[in-house]
Amino acid sequence: MLIKTDDLGVPRFSNRDLTDMIYSGHVDKCHVVLCDPSDDIDKFNAAMQDQHLPELTKYIALDVDQKTFDGALQSEWFMPDEYKTLNVHNYVLTKCNTQEETARCAEELAEFEGRGMKPLLQYMIYLVDFMRENDIVWGVGRGSSVASYVLYLIGVHKIDSIKYELDWREFLR
Repeated sequence: MLIKTDDLGVPRFSNRDLTDMIYSGHVDKCHVVLCDPSDDIDKFNAAMQDQHLPELTKYIALDVDQKTFDGALQSEWFMPDEYKTLNVHNYVLTKCNTQEETARCAEELAEFEGRGMKPLLQYMIYLVDFMRENDIVWGVGRGSSVASYVLYLIGVHKIDSIKYELDWREFLR
């Protein structure tokens, strides 16, 4: 299925798309949906209730610019609730094997937290899990993000920044 989006990048589905999601077994891959007013999201959600499957949340399009929209979404992050409550510190620190790795992660995590980026890390964990579960290939690493050991442990990239002595501050400057 080719996903259509509105001007803000929000997925937009037709009745046919919603039906296809049911029959192809991919209804669990979408949590929020933007529909035309004429579409039958209520019928779709009734079918989901009958099958004991998660319902879609109807997203009402906003008349805002891209920057305002992105700012609002950063507080919502379209991801399952289990990731919104995930303790990122525990998730990352349990992957550390040495004192050096633990110290590096603690320092990076403090900076991420200080910048209000905890939801971003939760979303990155969700995104990596989603890509792994669905056999989606992503790059080895690119740009300054490879300097972050936290992102390496999450699986965003495959560059061990401790091994290559990369300064994590390069990523968060």
